[in-house]
Amino acid sequence: MTIGVGDKLPDTMLTRVTPDGPDQVSSQEFFAGRRVALFSVPGAFTPTCSARHLPGFVDKAEELKARGVDEIACTAVNDAFVMGAWSKSAGSNAVTMLADGNGDFVDALGLTMDGSKFGMGTRGQRFSMLVNDGTVEALNVEALGEFKVSSAEHLLDTM
Repeated sequence: MTIGVGDKLPDTMLTRVTPDGPDQVSSQEFFAGRRVALFSVPGAFTPTCSARHLPGFVDKAEELKARGVDEIACTAVNDAFVMGAWSKSAGSNAVTMLADGNGDFVDALGLTMDGSKFGMGTRGQRFSMLVNDGTVEALNVEALGEFKVSSAEHLLDTM
């Protein structure tokens, strides 16, 4: 079953990328008591993710925060070291990277995709969501191969 607006996020472990290295955090703890703009990409360093998705959230960070977002986070089925390297190369300090190395989080959300055709295995679908104290306030899931509704601009338009 796919998560929907009004649902509580499932509690799984994620790895937050910090300047001091990887830090394990439960999704329940990470999203508690604040409003988070979360977006998911199929993979760090992939073309659309690197050229448009992540830069869009970096560029719109101040606008999102002006509309009541406490934190912006990106998740992908990659390990924390890859997510950290991607963040550093993209200069994306405005976005917290959350590694979902085994895909447990996106699996629990019901938002996995099969990237085997591209040699990527099971990955998270491209989506954005607004999470308020652990509850999904808005959810925008892309059709496979598209980049329309999960952008920072679209999320801002729905707020």
